[in-house]
Amino acid sequence: MKPALKVENLRKSFGGNEVVKGISFEIQPGEIFGLLGPNGAGKSTTINMITGVSSVGSGKVEVFGIDNQADYIGTRRLTGVMHQEIVVDTFFTIDQALKIHSGYYSVPDDSSWRNLLIDRLALRPHLKKSMNKLSGGMKRRFMVAKALIHKPKLLILDEPTAGVDVELRQNLWEFVREINQKEKTTVVLTTHYLEEAQEMCERVAIMNHGNIIALDKTSSLLEKLDEKKFFIHLKEKALALPDVLASFDCHLLNDGNTLSINLRGETKFNDVLMGLAKCGLTVRDVETKSPSLQEAFLKITKSNRAAHA
Repeated sequence: MKPALKVENLRKSFGGNEVVKGISFEIQPGEIFGLLGPNGAGKSTTINMITGVSSVGSGKVEVFGIDNQADYIGTRRLTGVMHQEIVVDTFFTIDQALKIHSGYYSVPDDSSWRNLLIDRLALRPHLKKSMNKLSGGMKRRFMVAKALIHKPKLLILDEPTAGVDVELRQNLWEFVREINQKEKTTVVLTTHYLEEAQEMCERVAIMNHGNIIALDKTSSLLEKLDEKKFFIHLKEKALALPDVLASFDCHLLNDGNTLSINLRGETKFNDVLMGLAKCGLTVRDVETKSPSLQEAFLKITKSNRAAHA
């Protein structure tokens, strides 16, 4: 089976400054894949080359086995993209724009599919409005509908929930999961909300300074942190951090009622409990917190920044 997306040694420069530096990765059909990185990492430039918005500097992009430079029309028909920037088109109403948009890809209008998108993205009350009459959240819903109107096999979402409310985020991700499962749509997601990527993406690639600095299953990246966090809720208030715990990564929270502890490497949780017992503090409850993708992201990009310093 051919990859849904294959990027091979992709490069791009602007004014002599190389912003994408020979990256390579593959995404399999049916995946929800996260492309993450800080601002200026090269994510949007990469997406623009994949979708044909920007020319490829050098390297190769294939969408389901089709070279996007040799057959631009074929790959565009297979790809739907929602760009980070909101582009306002005042010439058509929402209804008119959705009716004609699939024709840009030489795909006939499917009224059943179009109405499904309208209802699932809550656009029906706004069909007679032009885009400049919509709120920011509604503009993003409309852009998602446009990206999907021609039933692409590959959907690319570049910061789809930037600046939108929590309810829209939840509704959008429910819909993305639905089309991924029912329509077998492959999804590429960029987002600064890393909890979204952790929840949605089985695999993620992290970009920084134009390079891919990590590419793995989300679960594997979290396992590599080798860190566990505990919150110990005390029966008695601790006025200060006991000296016996000074060697641990500990902090007092909630006015001394809670002890936050990060355990790394060979440090044992039992050693912390023994330290508490020595200083006469009694444990009321223990809460554990799993490592997050945000913590993995910060650790990986910090190490990469140090290597470039």
